[in-house]
Amino acid sequence: MTKPFPQDWKHALIVVAHPDDPEYGMAAAVAKWTRQGKQVTYVLASSGEAGIEGMDPREAGPLREEEQRRAGLHVGVKTLVWLDEPDSRLSESPTLTESIRGALDAHPAEVVISTYRGPEWAPGMPNQADHTAVGEATVEALKGRDVWHFENGPGPTHHEFVDDEDVHAAIRSLAEHQMYLAVLDPATPVKTQARAQIYRSVARNGVDNRVHFRLISGPKMNS
Repeated sequence: MTKPFPQDWKHALIVVAHPDDPEYGMAAAVAKWTRQGKQVTYVLASSGEAGIEGMDPREAGPLREEEQRRAGLHVGVKTLVWLDEPDSRLSESPTLTESIRGALDAHPAEVVISTYRGPEWAPGMPNQADHTAVGEATVEALKGRDVWHFENGPGPTHHEFVDDEDVHAAIRSLAEHQMYLAVLDPATPVKTQARAQIYRSVARNGVDNRVHFRLISGPKMNS
């Protein structure tokens, strides 16, 4: 049984590898938090410039940044921090941990949520090396900091209840990644893809909706 997500905080940092990573698992919770008056900041290690097949990275990077800016607005996120690390090569970056540490210093928060670090999301569904690299670098960067640290992935320990309006906001948010999703699955309309992914990321039982998180460390546990 999972526990309720902590409520006694004002600012959360979402630390991810690429544009669209926040939308794939956390956007409904983010929508609720900002609706309640909490601040959420997205920290993106890369611009996702290698993520659109057939498109020059010099074109794809700015396009994906703009898609992410529009996506964030649907769930109340106005501050995005770009670390300019190399997409698809984050595990090779010698500056990734220091870049994340700098973002933590510049944007103090009581809660940090990072990408899942495990090898697989489920049997036969391998994780991406970039996601693992960002998760591991966040763990390292948080050493000595008195904050909550969660991952969004398998093996949840905590949950956040979300309303239907938060789920719908999350769908609109993911659908802003128009070009990325259109290339990823040309046969399926973007809104259909977005709806299916958000429904997979939210536990819906007909009674309530929950977004799940896994506790990595909490206050007094990071030293």
